[in-house]
Amino acid sequence: MDNIRFLLVIAFAMISYMLWEQWQLDYGPKPAVSVSEQPTILDSKVDLPTSGNSQTAGIEQSVEAVPVLAVPADKIITVKTDVFSLEIDVKGGTIRNLDLLQFPHEKENTVVNKMFALVGMEAEEKDLSPVRLLDGSTEKLFLAQSGLIASSGSVTGPDHHAVFTIEKESYELDDGQESVSVPLVWTNNEGLVVTKIYTFTRGSYSIQVEQKVSNDSEKTWTGRQYSQLLRVPYVDDKGNTFIRTYAGGVVYTEEEKYQKVNYDDMADENLSVSSLGGWSAMIQHYFATAWIPPADQENHFYTKELKDWHYVIGSYSPAVAVQPHTDIVLSSHLFAGPKIQPMMEKVATGLELTVDYGWLTIVGKPIYWLLNRIHDEVGNWGLSILGVTLCIKLLFFKLSQASFRSMAKMRKIQPRLKDLQEKFADDRQRFNTEMMAMYKKEKVNPMGGCLPIIVQIPVFISLYWVLIETVELRQADFILWIQDLSAQDPFFVLPVIMGITMKIQQSLNPAPIDPLQAKVMKMFPIIFTVFFLFFPAGLVFYWVCNNTLSICQQWYITKQIEAEK
Repeated sequence: MDNIRFLLVIAFAMISYMLWEQWQLDYGPKPAVSVSEQPTILDSKVDLPTSGNSQTAGIEQSVEAVPVLAVPADKIITVKTDVFSLEIDVKGGTIRNLDLLQFPHEKENTVVNKMFALVGMEAEEKDLSPVRLLDGSTEKLFLAQSGLIASSGSVTGPDHHAVFTIEKESYELDDGQESVSVPLVWTNNEGLVVTKIYTFTRGSYSIQVEQKVSNDSEKTWTGRQYSQLLRVPYVDDKGNTFIRTYAGGVVYTEEEKYQKVNYDDMADENLSVSSLGGWSAMIQHYFATAWIPPADQENHFYTKELKDWHYVIGSYSPAVAVQPHTDIVLSSHLFAGPKIQPMMEKVATGLELTVDYGWLTIVGKPIYWLLNRIHDEVGNWGLSILGVTLCIKLLFFKLSQASFRSMAKMRKIQPRLKDLQEKFADDRQRFNTEMMAMYKKEKVNPMGGCLPIIVQIPVFISLYWVLIETVELRQADFILWIQDLSAQDPFFVLPVIMGITMKIQQSLNPAPIDPLQAKVMKMFPIIFTVFFLFFPAGLVFYWVCNNTLSICQQWYITKQIEAEK
């Protein structure tokens, strides 16, 4: 396989993948959405944890239910901190409509606005509202639910359908205040009192949830706490057509570690697995929502498909017994925020793996670490990308040098190969024999330009995923008109420069002998420039840096080879 064939295969694979992704977007199966105007009301039992084997026996809610106090079920509590704005429903204490105040959907570009103003036009209006992670609407339903399930023989505990009483309807983290707590109370009027307390801490995307069970009755109460996420499949309405990232369920266990559970998996089979510690989550591009039970207890993780494309993922604890006239506190944490790896590492073991680099995580994590360290020094994510590109080029300098030397030698004997082709135009076998003899005489290895590139491919793919998955690059300034490295270049300057550098680099490579292949190769810079028009600016900038550094190295080596006798 020669260099030309190798490049054609790689290019064809990339184009085929992009076309397939676009086909899936336009014509692939899409989840049905309920058309009702009101939020879907699920059966009071169907969305609760249920027993499926011996491990989960006794999890069903007791049928010995006692009426709770008559409290309106349509009340909500509003909570605002420095990072959150959210609602807590008094029915079950369910968290909904959670907005990430520091992460707007879009960002104004001041340079673009000025350019439009100069020509007397109005710039496109941007959606500056914060990203809504949890959502109470029917079309984008996503709820964080929690509660207690009584064991057989015990009176009913408050699940996420129970109605709580509240002290007030609004809470806010004031200046100088480090945390704020929101209590909700439930009682069966016969001695069982459950106080659910949400604690929000300044600067933290982790919410502490405590369920204090006070048993003032004369009977022992036994039950478990559970926490789960209910959502319809996530659809990124404003996502990049050419960038597809995983959105779905995730479970982390001691044995299996990081495990994706997509919606099809949930539909095919209910997950049922136990682990010491662990967590369950729903993730999407840049953001994650995860329930994290105590790490020192055996937790049972489950998934469930409900009607109307509703999916549940969560966990429940071992059964605990609350003796008469005693109380016990059951705790868990809800993480809802950006996938910033250093922050997530402090919240739970393995939570940073929601930044998904796939099978190349072992390579991607060091690249992300390097990107972060460089940013700590220079304070600019664009310059950090340049620094990482330079470090990778230095790491593979010798391999690249071998590849470029091989291509330079091939370029040098190219005129003689064309002469051979014309001389033996009617004898293909003789031409191949003479060509191999020339390679041997000139000590040219036609594979010498390919093998070093193949070795570097895993690193390049890992860097691609790091740039796509790193939330720190989202809406990050670079220079001048590039004010969001995660969005496309508004003036398409970087893609054009990338096409020019690709054309220059192509001119330093040996030209194909076959005229048809030569014409196809000339089209590549144009084709890739068109594709890169829609790529994030940070990714295009990486290719510009990589191509520019490669051109400098390849030009120097080519001149050396051509100067040799």
